[in-house]
Amino acid sequence: MNWLSEDVRSNVRLLGELRFCGRKPAREYPGWDEFEYPATSVGESENDQVTPVAFCGDLSPAGVLAAYRRGAFALAARGLKQRIGKRLGYAHLVVNGTAAIVGPASGNGAAVDPYWGEWWSPESRQVIDVSAVHLGKDPRRAIRRNDFVTTANTSFERVVEECRANRSVEWLTDKLKASLVALHEDGWAHSNEVWLDGELVGGSIGIGIGKVISGDSLFNRVPEASRIAIADMAARLRDAGGQLIDAQVQSALSRSVGAAPIPRADYLKVLGMSSARIEIDGSKLPAKRLIPAEAVKAAATNRSAVRLPDY
Repeated sequence: MNWLSEDVRSNVRLLGELRFCGRKPAREYPGWDEFEYPATSVGESENDQVTPVAFCGDLSPAGVLAAYRRGAFALAARGLKQRIGKRLGYAHLVVNGTAAIVGPASGNGAAVDPYWGEWWSPESRQVIDVSAVHLGKDPRRAIRRNDFVTTANTSFERVVEECRANRSVEWLTDKLKASLVALHEDGWAHSNEVWLDGELVGGSIGIGIGKVISGDSLFNRVPEASRIAIADMAARLRDAGGQLIDAQVQSALSRSVGAAPIPRADYLKVLGMSSARIEIDGSKLPAKRLIPAEAVKAAATNRSAVRLPDY
């Protein structure tokens, strides 16, 4: 087999692990209602890289919603090559109990390939307190110079398609998109839209449960529109009595608007405070309302200040 590339040889080896190396998974649950996180650390590999906490084939609307209620979000593998490739390197996590199988992995009508859906829940969860969103100098300047308008839940499918466009890894598959659209129609999934001169230039999508909205994906077509979408989401969630935007994993963008890590256990406490839908006001509102009052006052003071010449 020396003539085969290392990638091919690796995939051949991984195929042998498809059924959990011939052993049953250490943790297997019929559904997300029964799912439990182990008492020991999960979600971290030997190299301290975040890894999935569960695999299953159920990307139905009910399955997605149930997973989010347990603090897990989806990263679906789009094609067979992806599923048989690098991600099957996680098979040993299923055997040793670090990752679970949720839902039937085989049997009548069940998914033959349990790796169809990956579910993630980092132990260090990045969240944005809706009362502590930070809009930096650049987004504030963009808001002052342009007549951005924001809405919510007016163009959900358009925002989803924009979030899917031009992405190197298409985690938001057709099946997952269909489930999100169904959840939106049922009042669970939400979108925020940013408009400029009547054109959709930015937006975000997420699932709202109790006091939390997940920040699943963003897009922008003009600078700072994605940060404006986050700030708008936070403002509307705050007005609805919510507390956190779940930024999920660390990124430069989320950090720039105030995301900070908290233990997953603390995140789950907030998530578990209520399992109700979140009613978001979708009214058309000016983005200028998102600039903190103190920033507006400071800008006005700077404009009115007269610089004396140096003699």
